[in-house]
Amino acid sequence: MELKLINDQGQQAATVSASDTLFARDYNEALVHQVVVAYQANSRAGNRAQLTRAEVHHSTKKPFRQKGTGRARAGMTSSPLWRGGGRIFPNSPDENFSQKVNRKMYRAGIASILSQLAREDRLVVVDSFVVDAPKTKLVAQKLKGMGLVDSVLVITDSIDDNLMLASRNLPNVLVLEAQQADPVSLVRFPKVLLTKGAVAKMEEMLA
Repeated sequence: MELKLINDQGQQAATVSASDTLFARDYNEALVHQVVVAYQANSRAGNRAQLTRAEVHHSTKKPFRQKGTGRARAGMTSSPLWRGGGRIFPNSPDENFSQKVNRKMYRAGIASILSQLAREDRLVVVDSFVVDAPKTKLVAQKLKGMGLVDSVLVITDSIDDNLMLASRNLPNVLVLEAQQADPVSLVRFPKVLLTKGAVAKMEEMLA
């Protein structure tokens, strides 16, 4: 598989040979969906909590007499049938939302996403992506010069302090190391920029 290598002006300078296993795999929509949903579920914090009828603030006094009112009998206001009462099956803070995905499936899902990005011409490669100072405008100018003016995901082999500080204030730019690349980010961004070192690392990890 040959990936397009661009220069700082966004022009194609050459091509980069890449693994067919990682960048020329058939697109498996069902697998990609499963991997993306599982990643989002595993990132979810089970911190929501609701109160049972024993935990809500209430009085144990009988609201009204048992007979003669024409209303349904009631023992206390903590009943789940009453407004402000407890929940019958409440959500607990230790609820587990995680989903298991086999390592082989996860790797195949990432490879399927990368292959589709390459087919749709949404993935480009550069020799390196560095800036001389921790200034946001340097990253913005660099991406603009390459023709990447929309949202872009930059995947590098390593992130130095200058690049990390310069890119974190750009709302539509995310810079990750190769081992941090996740399926949600790969699917979300319309353009993905890889360095040659990142391509080699991802081949080593996933191919």
